[in-house]
Amino acid sequence: MLENVQLLIHSSIRIAKDKIIYIDPYKIDKDYNDANLVFCTHSHFDHFSIEDIKKVITENTKIITIEETKSKLLDAGFKPEEIVIVKPNARYKVDDVVFKTVSAYNINKDFHPRKNNWVGYIIKQGGFKYYISGDTDDIKEARKVKCDVAFLPVGGMYTMDYKEAAELANAIKPAIAIPTHYGSLVGSRDDAKMFASNLDPDIDCEIMI
Repeated sequence: MLENVQLLIHSSIRIAKDKIIYIDPYKIDKDYNDANLVFCTHSHFDHFSIEDIKKVITENTKIITIEETKSKLLDAGFKPEEIVIVKPNARYKVDDVVFKTVSAYNINKDFHPRKNNWVGYIIKQGGFKYYISGDTDDIKEARKVKCDVAFLPVGGMYTMDYKEAAELANAIKPAIAIPTHYGSLVGSRDDAKMFASNLDPDIDCEIMI
């Protein structure tokens, strides 16, 4: 399930299976320019970075993102046909990639309001479903997710902390849970380790950074 799957830094993910996909590219270290699709969960700089998007796209890449970021992409020279706008809790198919969006928001803090319609994604690749939650708390929409691999933020402050993230993972029961959103702007590898220690024994954990 994790072959050709990378957590590059923070919440920046690369999946190279049926297609080459980046989610929330951030602090990309060189010009890869190999992406078929780029997914962005919301507009915060560590998840929506035009500078980093430009390091991974080709002339045929589609950008899947939220309405709030569309004007910034157009101002940066992206063409309307390269941009796919999504809303929460819907199903899509782009370039033969099937995916769903899932709401992502805070319930006990104000950094990611529900009204902003920010998202996470469940992306099907290589016969498996990958849930990238985006910056969220343990919300009712997330608890309905069915997936094989779950990428969940554990750093706290802006998102779930490691304990809350583990509770969500234990509720949705992926085969593998991967902690994200630590070690760069907030949180540390200790949060990732504590997340792993709080998972049910039938859930594997892979600490990638």
